[in-house]
Amino acid sequence: MRHVGTTAVFTIGELARRTGLPVKTIRFYSDEGLLPPTDRTDAGYRLYDAKAMARLELVRTLRELGLGLDDVEKALTREATVRDLAVQHVEALDEQIRRLRLRRAVLRAVVKRDSELEEVKLMNRLASMSDEERKRLLDDFWEEVSEGLDVDDAFYARLRSAKPELPDDPSPEQLEAWIEFAELVQDRSFRDLIRGMSVQNAEATAAGDTQAHEAQKELWCGWQAKAEAALEAGDTPASEAGRALADEIATASARPDQDAASPEFRRQLADRIGAGGDPRAERYWQLLATINGWPAIPSTVPAWEWFRAALQDSLVPN
Repeated sequence: MRHVGTTAVFTIGELARRTGLPVKTIRFYSDEGLLPPTDRTDAGYRLYDAKAMARLELVRTLRELGLGLDDVEKALTREATVRDLAVQHVEALDEQIRRLRLRRAVLRAVVKRDSELEEVKLMNRLASMSDEERKRLLDDFWEEVSEGLDVDDAFYARLRSAKPELPDDPSPEQLEAWIEFAELVQDRSFRDLIRGMSVQNAEATAAGDTQAHEAQKELWCGWQAKAEAALEAGDTPASEAGRALADEIATASARPDQDAASPEFRRQLADRIGAGGDPRAERYWQLLATINGWPAIPSTVPAWEWFRAALQDSLVPN
Protein backbone atom coordinates (compact mmCIF):
# COMPACT_ATOMS: atom_id res chain seq x y z
CA MET A 1 0.00 0.00 0.00
CA ARG A 2 1.25 3.46 -0.90
CA HIS A 3 0.12 7.00 -0.20
CA VAL A 4 -0.61 9.93 -2.48
CA GLY A 5 -0.54 12.80 -0.03
CA THR A 6 -2.60 11.46 2.87
CA THR A 7 -4.65 9.07 0.71
CA ALA A 8 -3.81 5.37 0.74
CA VAL A 9 -3.60 3.89 -2.76
CA PHE A 10 -3.11 0.40 -4.15
CA THR A 11 -1.57 -1.10 -7.25
CA ILE A 12 -3.62 -3.47 -9.39
CA GLY A 13 -1.83 -6.41 -7.77
CA GLU A 14 -2.68 -5.18 -4.28
CA LEU A 15 -6.26 -4.48 -5.32
CA ALA A 16 -6.51 -8.02 -6.70
CA ARG A 17 -5.28 -9.53 -3.42
CA ARG A 18 -7.75 -7.47 -1.36
CA THR A 19 -10.78 -8.15 -3.56
CA GLY A 20 -10.01 -11.65 -4.81
CA LEU A 21 -10.50 -10.57 -8.43
CA PRO A 22 -7.89 -11.49 -11.05
CA VAL A 23 -5.47 -8.74 -12.12
CA LYS A 24 -6.58 -9.33 -15.70
CA THR A 25 -10.22 -8.62 -14.81
CA ILE A 26 -9.41 -5.43 -12.91
CA ARG A 27 -7.24 -4.19 -15.77
CA PHE A 28 -10.07 -4.96 -18.21
CA TYR A 29 -12.60 -2.96 -16.15
CA SER A 30 -10.12 -0.10 -15.94
CA ASP A 31 -9.47 -0.16 -19.69
CA GLU A 32 -13.23 -0.10 -20.31
CA GLY A 33 -13.60 3.05 -18.19
CA LEU A 34 -15.55 1.34 -15.38
CA LEU A 35 -12.68 1.75 -12.91
CA PRO A 36 -10.64 4.90 -13.63
CA PRO A 37 -7.30 4.94 -11.76
CA THR A 38 -6.97 7.40 -8.89
CA ASP A 39 -3.39 8.20 -9.85
CA ARG A 40 -0.33 6.71 -11.55
CA THR A 41 3.24 6.07 -10.45
CA ASP A 42 6.17 7.82 -12.09
CA ALA A 43 6.55 4.67 -14.20
CA GLY A 44 2.93 4.90 -15.35
CA TYR A 45 1.45 2.11 -13.21
CA ARG A 46 -2.15 2.63 -12.16
CA LEU A 47 -3.05 3.31 -8.54
CA TYR A 48 -6.46 3.05 -6.87
CA ASP A 49 -7.82 4.42 -3.62
CA ALA A 50 -10.51 3.14 -1.22
CA LYS A 51 -13.31 4.75 -3.28
CA ALA A 52 -12.04 2.92 -6.35
CA MET A 53 -12.03 -0.34 -4.36
CA ALA A 54 -15.66 0.26 -3.35
CA ARG A 55 -16.50 1.02 -7.00
CA LEU A 56 -14.80 -2.21 -8.04
CA GLU A 57 -16.92 -4.18 -5.55
CA LEU A 58 -20.04 -2.57 -7.02
CA VAL A 59 -18.94 -3.46 -10.56
CA ARG A 60 -18.33 -7.04 -9.48
CA THR A 61 -21.76 -7.28 -7.83
CA LEU A 62 -23.56 -5.92 -10.91
CA ARG A 63 -21.59 -8.25 -13.19
CA GLU A 64 -22.37 -11.26 -10.99
CA LEU A 65 -26.05 -10.36 -11.31
CA GLY A 66 -25.60 -10.63 -15.06
CA LEU A 67 -25.63 -6.98 -16.14
CA GLY A 68 -23.65 -6.18 -19.27
CA LEU A 69 -20.84 -3.65 -19.32
CA ASP A 70 -23.07 -0.97 -20.86
CA ASP A 71 -25.67 -1.35 -18.11
CA VAL A 72 -22.98 -1.32 -15.42
CA GLU A 73 -21.66 1.94 -16.84
CA LYS A 74 -25.17 3.44 -16.90
CA ALA A 75 -25.62 2.53 -13.24
CA LEU A 76 -22.25 4.00 -12.26
CA THR A 77 -22.83 7.24 -14.17
CA ARG A 78 -26.45 7.53 -12.96
CA GLU A 79 -27.82 7.40 -16.51
CA ALA A 80 -30.19 4.73 -15.25
CA THR A 81 -31.16 3.72 -11.73
CA VAL A 82 -30.15 0.33 -10.43
CA ARG A 83 -33.86 -0.43 -9.97
CA ASP A 84 -34.66 0.25 -13.64
CA LEU A 85 -31.74 -1.89 -14.74
CA ALA A 86 -32.82 -4.64 -12.34
CA VAL A 87 -36.35 -4.62 -13.75
CA GLN A 88 -35.02 -4.99 -17.29
CA HIS A 89 -32.64 -7.70 -16.25
CA VAL A 90 -35.33 -9.65 -14.39
CA GLU A 91 -37.43 -9.66 -17.56
CA ALA A 92 -34.48 -10.89 -19.60
CA LEU A 93 -33.70 -13.58 -17.02
CA ASP A 94 -37.34 -14.70 -16.93
CA GLU A 95 -37.28 -15.19 -20.71
CA GLN A 96 -33.97 -17.02 -20.51
CA ILE A 97 -35.29 -19.28 -17.73
CA ARG A 98 -38.44 -19.99 -19.77
CA ARG A 99 -36.35 -21.04 -22.76
CA LEU A 100 -34.07 -23.19 -20.60
CA ARG A 101 -37.08 -24.95 -19.11
CA LEU A 102 -38.43 -25.61 -22.59
CA ARG A 103 -35.11 -27.14 -23.58
CA ARG A 104 -35.02 -29.22 -20.41
CA ALA A 105 -38.52 -30.54 -21.07
CA VAL A 106 -37.56 -31.52 -24.61
CA LEU A 107 -34.33 -33.19 -23.46
CA ARG A 108 -36.14 -35.08 -20.70
CA ALA A 109 -38.65 -36.32 -23.25
CA VAL A 110 -35.79 -37.32 -25.58
CA VAL A 111 -34.17 -39.36 -22.81
CA LYS A 112 -37.48 -40.96 -21.84
CA ARG A 113 -38.34 -41.96 -25.42
CA ASP A 114 -34.83 -42.50 -26.80
CA SER A 115 -35.95 -40.24 -29.68
CA GLU A 116 -34.48 -40.03 -33.16
CA LEU A 117 -33.27 -36.73 -34.64
CA GLU A 118 -36.47 -35.89 -36.55
CA GLU A 119 -38.60 -36.47 -33.45
CA VAL A 120 -36.28 -34.23 -31.43
CA LYS A 121 -36.79 -31.43 -33.96
CA LEU A 122 -40.57 -31.88 -33.76
CA MET A 123 -40.64 -31.86 -29.97
CA ASN A 124 -38.52 -28.71 -29.84
CA ARG A 125 -40.89 -26.97 -32.26
CA LEU A 126 -43.94 -28.04 -30.23
CA ALA A 127 -42.39 -26.87 -26.94
CA SER A 128 -41.60 -23.46 -28.44
CA MET A 129 -45.15 -22.74 -29.65
CA SER A 130 -46.89 -19.56 -28.50
CA ASP A 131 -50.25 -19.59 -26.69
CA GLU A 132 -51.95 -18.56 -29.92
CA GLU A 133 -50.29 -21.37 -31.88
CA ARG A 134 -51.32 -23.93 -29.26
CA LYS A 135 -54.95 -22.82 -29.40
CA ARG A 136 -54.92 -22.81 -33.20
CA LEU A 137 -53.57 -26.37 -33.25
CA LEU A 138 -56.47 -27.52 -31.09
CA ASP A 139 -59.03 -25.59 -33.14
CA ASP A 140 -57.73 -27.30 -36.28
CA PHE A 141 -58.08 -30.67 -34.56
CA TRP A 142 -61.73 -30.19 -33.60
CA GLU A 143 -62.51 -28.66 -36.99
CA GLU A 144 -61.22 -31.76 -38.77
CA VAL A 145 -62.89 -34.36 -36.55
CA SER A 146 -66.31 -32.71 -36.85
CA GLU A 147 -66.17 -31.21 -40.35
CA GLY A 148 -69.33 -31.79 -42.39
CA LEU A 149 -71.14 -33.53 -39.52
CA ASP A 150 -74.36 -32.38 -37.89
CA VAL A 151 -73.09 -32.91 -34.35
CA ASP A 152 -74.53 -31.70 -31.07
CA ASP A 153 -73.31 -28.09 -31.22
CA ALA A 154 -73.59 -27.40 -27.50
CA PHE A 155 -71.66 -30.55 -26.61
CA TYR A 156 -68.88 -29.84 -29.09
CA ALA A 157 -68.68 -26.20 -28.03
CA ARG A 158 -67.88 -27.43 -24.50
CA LEU A 159 -65.21 -29.77 -25.84
CA ARG A 160 -63.59 -27.06 -27.97
CA SER A 161 -63.62 -24.50 -25.16
CA ALA A 162 -61.16 -26.55 -23.08
CA LYS A 163 -57.86 -25.15 -24.38
CA PRO A 164 -54.29 -25.81 -23.24
CA GLU A 165 -53.20 -22.86 -21.10
CA LEU A 166 -49.59 -23.17 -20.04
CA PRO A 167 -48.76 -20.79 -17.16
CA ASP A 168 -45.98 -18.22 -17.50
CA ASP A 169 -43.79 -20.40 -15.32
CA PRO A 170 -44.77 -23.97 -16.27
CA SER A 171 -43.39 -26.98 -14.44
CA PRO A 172 -41.36 -29.62 -16.32
CA GLU A 173 -44.38 -31.94 -16.03
CA GLN A 174 -46.65 -29.37 -17.67
CA LEU A 175 -44.23 -28.85 -20.55
CA GLU A 176 -43.81 -32.58 -21.08
CA ALA A 177 -47.60 -33.01 -20.97
CA TRP A 178 -47.97 -30.29 -23.63
CA ILE A 179 -45.47 -32.01 -25.95
CA GLU A 180 -47.34 -35.33 -25.59
CA PHE A 181 -50.71 -33.59 -26.01
CA ALA A 182 -49.61 -31.79 -29.20
CA GLU A 183 -48.30 -35.05 -30.66
CA LEU A 184 -51.55 -36.81 -29.74
CA VAL A 185 -53.90 -34.34 -31.45
CA GLN A 186 -51.74 -34.50 -34.59
CA ASP A 187 -51.70 -38.32 -34.66
CA ARG A 188 -53.74 -39.61 -37.61
CA SER A 189 -55.08 -42.71 -35.85
CA PHE A 190 -56.25 -40.60 -32.89
CA ARG A 191 -57.98 -38.14 -35.22
CA ASP A 192 -59.70 -41.10 -36.93
CA LEU A 193 -60.83 -42.39 -33.52
CA ILE A 194 -62.40 -39.05 -32.51
CA ARG A 195 -63.86 -38.62 -36.00
CA GLY A 196 -65.60 -41.98 -35.56
CA MET A 197 -67.03 -40.86 -32.24
CA SER A 198 -68.20 -37.63 -33.93
CA VAL A 199 -69.97 -39.66 -36.60
CA GLN A 200 -71.82 -41.57 -33.86
CA ASN A 201 -72.78 -38.28 -32.23
CA ALA A 202 -74.07 -36.95 -35.56
CA GLU A 203 -76.10 -40.13 -36.12
CA ALA A 204 -77.63 -39.85 -32.66
CA THR A 205 -78.48 -36.21 -33.35
CA ALA A 206 -80.08 -37.09 -36.69
CA ALA A 207 -82.11 -39.88 -35.04
CA GLY A 208 -83.36 -37.48 -32.36
CA ASP A 209 -81.44 -39.29 -29.62
CA THR A 210 -79.73 -36.21 -28.21
CA GLN A 211 -81.97 -35.86 -25.16
CA ALA A 212 -81.85 -39.60 -24.50
CA HIS A 213 -78.10 -39.51 -24.84
CA GLU A 214 -77.85 -36.64 -22.32
CA ALA A 215 -80.08 -38.52 -19.89
CA GLN A 216 -78.03 -41.67 -20.33
CA LYS A 217 -74.80 -39.85 -19.50
CA GLU A 218 -76.13 -39.28 -16.01
CA LEU A 219 -76.32 -43.04 -15.55
CA TRP A 220 -72.69 -43.67 -16.50
CA CYS A 221 -71.33 -42.56 -13.14
CA GLY A 222 -73.51 -45.13 -11.39
CA TRP A 223 -72.54 -47.86 -13.86
CA GLN A 224 -68.91 -46.98 -13.49
CA ALA A 225 -69.16 -47.20 -9.70
CA LYS A 226 -70.75 -50.64 -10.00
CA ALA A 227 -68.06 -51.83 -12.39
CA GLU A 228 -65.30 -50.53 -10.11
CA ALA A 229 -66.93 -52.25 -7.11
CA ALA A 230 -67.13 -55.50 -9.10
CA LEU A 231 -63.48 -55.20 -10.10
CA GLU A 232 -62.54 -54.56 -6.47
CA ALA A 233 -64.52 -57.63 -5.39
CA GLY A 234 -62.86 -59.75 -8.08
CA ASP A 235 -66.08 -60.37 -10.04
CA THR A 236 -65.55 -61.21 -13.71
CA PRO A 237 -67.65 -59.67 -16.52
CA ALA A 238 -69.23 -63.12 -17.00
CA SER A 239 -70.37 -63.24 -13.35
CA GLU A 240 -73.90 -62.66 -12.16
CA ALA A 241 -72.98 -59.03 -11.36
CA GLY A 242 -71.59 -58.61 -14.88
CA ARG A 243 -74.72 -59.97 -16.55
CA ALA A 244 -76.95 -57.81 -14.36
CA LEU A 245 -75.02 -54.67 -15.26
CA ALA A 246 -74.97 -55.64 -18.97
CA ASP A 247 -78.77 -55.97 -18.90
CA GLU A 248 -79.11 -52.62 -17.12
CA ILE A 249 -76.86 -50.81 -19.61
CA ALA A 250 -78.51 -52.39 -22.65
CA THR A 251 -82.03 -51.62 -21.42
CA ALA A 252 -81.20 -47.98 -20.67
CA SER A 253 -79.35 -47.55 -23.99
CA ALA A 254 -81.96 -49.04 -26.35
CA ARG A 255 -84.41 -46.82 -28.23
CA PRO A 256 -88.08 -47.87 -28.32
CA ASP A 257 -87.54 -49.44 -31.75
CA GLN A 258 -84.50 -51.45 -30.59
CA ASP A 259 -84.41 -54.82 -28.79
CA ALA A 260 -82.18 -54.50 -25.74
CA ALA A 261 -81.77 -58.29 -25.60
CA SER A 262 -80.74 -58.57 -29.25
CA PRO A 263 -77.18 -59.94 -29.68
CA GLU A 264 -76.64 -57.58 -32.61
CA PHE A 265 -77.67 -54.55 -30.55
CA ARG A 266 -75.44 -55.58 -27.65
CA ARG A 267 -72.53 -56.22 -29.99
CA GLN A 268 -72.87 -52.72 -31.48
CA LEU A 269 -73.20 -51.21 -28.00
CA ALA A 270 -70.07 -53.05 -26.87
CA ASP A 271 -68.20 -51.64 -29.88
CA ARG A 272 -69.30 -48.10 -29.03
CA ILE A 273 -68.24 -48.54 -25.42
CA GLY A 274 -64.91 -49.92 -26.60
CA ALA A 275 -64.30 -46.79 -28.69
CA GLY A 276 -65.33 -44.50 -25.82
CA GLY A 277 -63.00 -46.36 -23.47
CA ASP A 278 -59.96 -46.02 -25.72
CA PRO A 279 -57.04 -45.03 -23.43
CA ARG A 280 -56.04 -42.25 -25.86
CA ALA A 281 -59.39 -40.48 -25.46
CA GLU A 282 -58.92 -40.50 -21.71
CA ARG A 283 -55.25 -39.51 -22.06
CA TYR A 284 -56.35 -36.38 -23.95
CA TRP A 285 -58.17 -35.06 -20.87
CA GLN A 286 -55.54 -36.25 -18.40
CA LEU A 287 -52.83 -34.35 -20.30
CA LEU A 288 -55.03 -31.26 -20.58
CA ALA A 289 -55.58 -31.39 -16.81
CA THR A 290 -51.82 -31.50 -16.20
CA ILE A 291 -51.16 -28.62 -18.61
CA ASN A 292 -53.85 -26.40 -17.09
CA GLY A 293 -53.20 -27.32 -13.47
CA TRP A 294 -56.60 -28.98 -13.00
CA PRO A 295 -57.14 -31.80 -10.48
CA ALA A 296 -55.78 -35.12 -11.72
CA ILE A 297 -58.27 -37.23 -13.69
CA PRO A 298 -58.31 -40.89 -12.56
CA SER A 299 -58.49 -43.62 -15.19
CA THR A 300 -61.91 -45.05 -16.05
CA VAL A 301 -60.58 -47.38 -18.76
CA PRO A 302 -60.71 -50.52 -16.55
CA ALA A 303 -64.40 -49.87 -15.83
CA TRP A 304 -65.17 -49.29 -19.54
CA GLU A 305 -63.34 -52.47 -20.46
CA TRP A 306 -65.38 -54.31 -17.85
CA PHE A 307 -68.63 -52.86 -19.31
CA ARG A 308 -67.66 -53.95 -22.79
CA ALA A 309 -66.65 -57.44 -21.74
CA ALA A 310 -69.87 -57.85 -19.72
CA LEU A 311 -71.97 -56.94 -22.78
CA GLN A 312 -70.02 -59.35 -24.96
CA ASP A 313 -70.31 -62.14 -22.41
CA SER A 314 -74.05 -61.50 -22.11
CA LEU A 315 -74.39 -62.61 -25.75
CA VAL A 316 -73.65 -66.15 -24.61
CA PRO A 317 -76.67 -67.89 -22.97
CA ASN A 318 -76.29 -68.99 -19.34
